[in-house]
Amino acid sequence: MNRDSIREFIIDSLRAMNYDVEGIDNDTELGPRGVDLESLALAELAIRVEDRFAVTFHRDEADELAVMTVGEFCQVVAARTSPTAP
Repeated sequence: MNRDSIREFIIDSLRAMNYDVEGIDNDTELGPRGVDLESLALAELAIRVEDRFAVTFHRDEADELAVMTVGEFCQVVAARTSPTAP
């Protein structure tokens, strides 16, 4: 899966979740120092991504997701959608 289309989906999802997406780029953190997603919003974003890209995030990954940048999150999703992903 193309990282640009993943990023576009993430930005569209954040917009649909009523977050201000202006200025969000690959270096913007999803958690408190960036987009400032709280745990429920982070879970909602993960579910949207899971549904759209047929990937899975486990509950114990929530803390890791909160400190990821948008670019890192796109990279994780792309790796999990890759045909060589386990």
